[in-house]
Amino acid sequence: MEEKQSSTNLEKVQRIDRMGELRAVIETPRGSRNKYSHDSKENLFLLKKVLPAGMSFPYDFGYIPQTEAEDGDPLDVLVLMDEPAFPGCVLQIRLIGLIEAEEKNEGKTVRNDRLIAVAIQSRGHREVKNLSELGDAFVKDLEKFFETYQKLEGKEFRILGRKDAKEAERSMESKAA
Repeated sequence: MEEKQSSTNLEKVQRIDRMGELRAVIETPRGSRNKYSHDSKENLFLLKKVLPAGMSFPYDFGYIPQTEAEDGDPLDVLVLMDEPAFPGCVLQIRLIGLIEAEEKNEGKTVRNDRLIAVAIQSRGHREVKNLSELGDAFVKDLEKFFETYQKLEGKEFRILGRKDAKEAERSMESKAA
């Protein structure tokens, strides 16, 4: 008898689900020092790097399917929810804002914004509608995480500004693949 293996092809995940909700694919769970990256050619998750002791991802980090950022990858998204997800978990999300940023690597500067979202099912964050509701100190901590994270890769990461939910949605729509 032939054994069938079940596997989700994340390349086929739609950006918007049947109920009209935006989706994110999680690559790296909250609290992890391990940074995972989805390899679409092999449909698996690779360990990209390990963060230093004392540093971990503050929330679940992943991407919006069927989008393409300036760096050629899908749009990055940090998803606020109560507990960590797992690599490959598909979440229904609502965008609440955007941290505009650019990174310089090997003399080349490219935009590399970070969308910020809440999981629709989150009990603790589901009422949040805009980035500004999180407070300035909270958002500065997120910005500092991204600056430090990129610095560890030898990249200069510069924050350009913050945008609200409507601007985040416009940005995401303009980068739909």
